[in-house]
Amino acid sequence: MVDSETIETKVADKKEEFDEKINDAKDSFDEKKETFDEKVEDKKEKSKNIADNVINDLYKSIDDFKENIKNMQKAADERYNNYKKSTVQTLDIDMVETKDVYYIKAAVPGVDKDDVLIEAGDNDITIETTFKPYIEEFAEDETAELIVSSLKSGRCVKTVRFENSLDLENIKAKFANGIVLITIPKLIIPKHKINVE
Repeated sequence: MVDSETIETKVADKKEEFDEKINDAKDSFDEKKETFDEKVEDKKEKSKNIADNVINDLYKSIDDFKENIKNMQKAADERYNNYKKSTVQTLDIDMVETKDVYYIKAAVPGVDKDDVLIEAGDNDITIETTFKPYIEEFAEDETAELIVSSLKSGRCVKTVRFENSLDLENIKAKFANGIVLITIPKLIIPKHKINVE
């Protein structure tokens, strides 16, 4: 028979062996967990860097897109302004006819009286002026740039043709507050009775 002291010694040895294996397993688990945690942190850092790069690239793309749109708008405005300078635009007018007179009201805002030219023919009248672009008022300031341009600029002409002949000697024009008022009497030719022989 085995005595109790031998059994206790064997149990103590087995327990010590078991405790060592548990401690070894725990140490191994802790090492693997630490390695795993390091890999997770490394992947997190790499993912964060990738996300930051993607966001930075996106912001840069948006900024580039905005800059391209601004440049396109600027180029379009320059072409439009060059087109306006090279083409003759029409003046805005109102015209009223009575039995004996035509009345024309022409808008020439920002233009001096001396810069308005009016010529009349037998049955037509032409009004001409040149509008200066607003940006020209800032010629000395290099930082000034045109953002919107919808006012007329350049040479503007309006020719009106009439059914009746005009009384050229009595045409009158008045200028006030950027408006030209033109009074154009019709030429009334009296009818003569002709005797038939």
